[in-house]
Amino acid sequence: MPPFPTIKTDHLRNSNVNISSLTFVLLILHSNMATASVAFKSREDHRKQLELEEARKAGLAPAEVDEDGKEINPHIPQYMSSAPWYLNAERPSLKHQRKWKSDPNYTKSWYDRGAKIFQADKYRKGACENCGAMTHNVKLCMERPRKKGAKWTNMHIAPDEKIETFELDYDGKRDRWNGYDAASYARVIERYEARDEARRKYLKEQQLKKLEDKNNKENGEGNVSDDDEDEDALKVDEAKVDESKQMDFAKVEKRVRTTGGGSTGTVRNLRIREDTAKYLLNLDINSAYYDPKTRSMREDPLPDADPNEKFYGGDNQYRVSGQAMEFKQLNVHAWEAFEKGQDIHMQAAPSQAELLYKNYKIIKEKLKLQMKDAIMEKYGNAATDAKLPRELLMGQTERQVEYDRAGRVIKGLETSLPKSKYEEDVFINNHTSVWGSWWKDHQWGYKCCKQTIRNSYCTGAAGIEAAEAAVDLMKANIDRKAASEETPVPAEEKRLATWGNDVPDDLLLDQKQLTEALKKEDERKKEEKDERKRKYNVRWNDEVTAEEMEAYRMKRIHHDDPMKEFLH
Repeated sequence: MPPFPTIKTDHLRNSNVNISSLTFVLLILHSNMATASVAFKSREDHRKQLELEEARKAGLAPAEVDEDGKEINPHIPQYMSSAPWYLNAERPSLKHQRKWKSDPNYTKSWYDRGAKIFQADKYRKGACENCGAMTHNVKLCMERPRKKGAKWTNMHIAPDEKIETFELDYDGKRDRWNGYDAASYARVIERYEARDEARRKYLKEQQLKKLEDKNNKENGEGNVSDDDEDEDALKVDEAKVDESKQMDFAKVEKRVRTTGGGSTGTVRNLRIREDTAKYLLNLDINSAYYDPKTRSMREDPLPDADPNEKFYGGDNQYRVSGQAMEFKQLNVHAWEAFEKGQDIHMQAAPSQAELLYKNYKIIKEKLKLQMKDAIMEKYGNAATDAKLPRELLMGQTERQVEYDRAGRVIKGLETSLPKSKYEEDVFINNHTSVWGSWWKDHQWGYKCCKQTIRNSYCTGAAGIEAAEAAVDLMKANIDRKAASEETPVPAEEKRLATWGNDVPDDLLLDQKQLTEALKKEDERKKEEKDERKRKYNVRWNDEVTAEEMEAYRMKRIHHDDPMKEFLH
């Protein structure tokens, strides 16, 4: 990096240059020189550099390589791929984006599971009272609680566990596969390979056995047909075994768009090449619509063809058959149950929804059977082989019915009154009639005891007599009271002072009350002058006494009085 340019400070002492602006100029010079550390490129070199970057993004040119020999993705923006100036990076690299400062205390080792250190012969002080190990106490002991611990028996002392501590980084603490031994998966592979080998061996033995039986049998066309069927079954089994080896079926193709190996996803080919595409079954433009985006054809492309010969009948065929209908019914049941107030959601808890739907179907079937049994018990079942009673077959019965001359029923076949859905003839609290069988003075009651209280106990005829006696006594008391009352004494009317100047001649004033009225009038005058002394709750009385009227006259200001200025 070239040195900073020298700035003469002699003329700065005599000038009015701000120190902060000078610092800003120095920072600009420093940044310019940092960018100038990179080799200068002409306009032509810059244009070639842009063309090279476009070619790398299009996959026409090889990708740029970093210091470690790894390719750099050309789609990474420049502000991420370019290193800061203070790193003095000579070659393009993404090292500055990685964690290049490694932690010296970080280790990738893991716990040695089940390792033991030392096994003592006798109990040691401070060891576990249950097993005798020094590495834990009796609360953290993982062995079965002994009847008598090692502290008292001094026998079967457990070895000490190996205790290790590791300093893991952020990723190491959250790595779910940390400490996993990949070699342990080999046992799973061996088990599956042994199963496949046993299956192939069994199929081979069955095929050899069928061939021997076929050679030993000499006659019988039926036997030959049976052998052909067995041979076809064996071929089917072999096809099931070898279906994983079909061409281009389980092949995973990787779509690569960059030279660096960047992929946008994988595509698994699930269609057998021998099958005809559904949009080629019927080339008529007015036939079933094919949606190329979802690759679906809901209607039947060949509706007039023989259903036994065609293998595809449209996507709607699968929507209304098999488990699709059960799934629809399950969804409908979940919606209806949710609308009725149950906490059920098909997407949030599918297992719960399916279990509730199964219980709903079981309960529904039980209710149907109960209803069926009740109907059959009441009306009988005509489909059974049980013979009906002779009385019903011949229309004869032992019931005696009497009729009058007009044909009306007198005795033996009384007409039953229709009953409602509510309970009838339910007598409570020893009553012999129902509530509402008696009405008096706009109140319902019981007819048996004439009481108007709903939950009262029946008193019978004695209660009726007692109630009538109480009513008679009350009437007698009312009459006696009305006769004993005298005419009321008229109350003396207070003669109040009138609002005016005329004073009656016979007016008598109480001096004590007049003094109090004068005090009240003075207080009222003060409240009128200063409203701050007025109380919040004001009590008003329209009744004015003669003393209060006299106090008002005495305190009133007479405008025609020449001495009114000297009164206050």
